[in-house]
Amino acid sequence: MPRTAGGATLDPATLDDLDGLGLGPEPLSRLGSMVAAQLGRPRVRVRTVHRRDHPYDRPALTTRSRHLVGGTAVDDLGRTREYAFFVKVVQAWRRSPLAAEVPEPLRSQLAPLMPWRTEVDIYRGDLAAHLPAGLGLAPARHVGDLGAESAVLWLDHLPVRRVHRDLAHHRRAAYLLGRLAASPAVAPYAVDVPPGRTPRRFAEHWLAVKVVPELRTEAYWREPGVAATFDARLRRRIVAAADALPALVDELETLPVLTAHGDACTDNLLLTTRDDDLVMIDFGFWGRGPVGFDLGQLLLGEMQLGRRPAHELPELERECLAAYVRGLHDEGSTVAPEQVRRAHALAMTIFHAVPAVPYELREAGPELHPLLATRAAIARSVLDLLEATATS
Repeated sequence: MPRTAGGATLDPATLDDLDGLGLGPEPLSRLGSMVAAQLGRPRVRVRTVHRRDHPYDRPALTTRSRHLVGGTAVDDLGRTREYAFFVKVVQAWRRSPLAAEVPEPLRSQLAPLMPWRTEVDIYRGDLAAHLPAGLGLAPARHVGDLGAESAVLWLDHLPVRRVHRDLAHHRRAAYLLGRLAASPAVAPYAVDVPPGRTPRRFAEHWLAVKVVPELRTEAYWREPGVAATFDARLRRRIVAAADALPALVDELETLPVLTAHGDACTDNLLLTTRDDDLVMIDFGFWGRGPVGFDLGQLLLGEMQLGRRPAHELPELERECLAAYVRGLHDEGSTVAPEQVRRAHALAMTIFHAVPAVPYELREAGPELHPLLATRAAIARSVLDLLEATATS
């Protein structure tokens, strides 16, 4: 039977879809309140509702689904207005289909690397009020639990500017990430993770178990895609870095620890059409991390996806490192640039150079060889940086 909201007849099938998105027993009432808040009016009458799944072309570790929910409403002045929400359902990693591909006990060892509730806590809190000028969050209109191991986030759907992120964009993002890292106002909101714990867990529970043993086999390097893009010298350098992992992790843990977004690629730093702020999204790895940690994904994210040539990495690294340090110092940090660069080199070696060949691309066909060649070029540049920052 059709259901109504404010005098408008709504498709019951659509409302059934909304019932699964955490709006409770009276979804229309909850939706109306959220729409009113988004539109900045005291009350509205929801007239239409539509929902569609939001496509995402990469594996999601702790995200079950993404949706766009929108429609029209009449506000208290009689105007018909459009509204739109981005709805994200997050869950414990062990409930993900990806987790089922990992055998026990490794699955249980990896679970702490996937802190799925961090993002829920961010949107339930008031971090947005304490961010440095130039950074923002999408307004959260509703955050609800869906049982013990999943939750739903209803965020304003922000119109995004699709622009090429040039050097100036990267410098600005790096500066703001530096300010984020050192901000005294933000520090209390960072998840309190022991220094270096995440790199150590990654090295000991993933690299040492799944990656390093294979790096030492001939079969690994004879895969057609790998053999075509990773030369013998690069192979020796990657294996040497893998052998040095315990020492690299130990050294990283001696360097300063500050706030980090944790996955600061350009896809997670949105440029909207509303203002010039960078809107941060995807806080699954938010917390405390080695100084300079966010530079890795900022520099490498687009390259790893084949959107930017790897030969730009040295210039990007030089410019963004300087901008990041300026951001640190503008927030009162006294960390030396040399420390930032070394920590940055160590983190990129652990997270990007040693596992340079993506597990899922090892048996890639010729069509993906250019992407593997980019990964090889990234590994060379990262290992060059590691050598350049080493002390005698």
